[in-house]
Amino acid sequence: MPTDNTTHKPATVDQHQLGLLREHRRKHRHKHPPKVTAAPEHFDLPPPTRGQRMADVVARTVGSWRFILIQSGLIVLWITGNVLTGSHAWDPYPFILLNLLLSFQAAYTAPAIMMSQNRQSELDRKHAESDYEVNVKAELEIELLHEKIDLLKDKELLLLTQAVKELSSQLAELRGKPPLVT
Repeated sequence: MPTDNTTHKPATVDQHQLGLLREHRRKHRHKHPPKVTAAPEHFDLPPPTRGQRMADVVARTVGSWRFILIQSGLIVLWITGNVLTGSHAWDPYPFILLNLLLSFQAAYTAPAIMMSQNRQSELDRKHAESDYEVNVKAELEIELLHEKIDLLKDKELLLLTQAVKELSSQLAELRGKPPLVT
């Protein structure tokens, strides 16, 4: 049977750690009070504008393997067609027209991709804030449950201690000796 030192030591360590955790949460709560929304899908963001939807479509299209393969095929056809036609080529060897077209494409797609990434970053930030708030609330609920369990455990230990005292006194009366537990 464990001695009093071994039964109280883990409880003391747990109480100490729980106290430190509560202190940390209290400090943290004052800086960022939880604002849990009913549904994390609603972030009070306006629906995307036509330009934002277009930027998303451009980013999805340009950022796909299908686009890369089609563009690579067209570039190969462009170069092959110009090389095979010889002196009648519409864009002879340094392929200045091809470079110009690719520069225009890069000039217009890069801002659209950046707009889409900025919008996605904002959504990701809102999701992270919502997740954080839900986690803080869950942590506080778990702390509350721990406190309730600790209270129930303390009540049960008190009842068990009283029962042992009563049984000890009854046993002592039956034997005619003083009780063992005081």
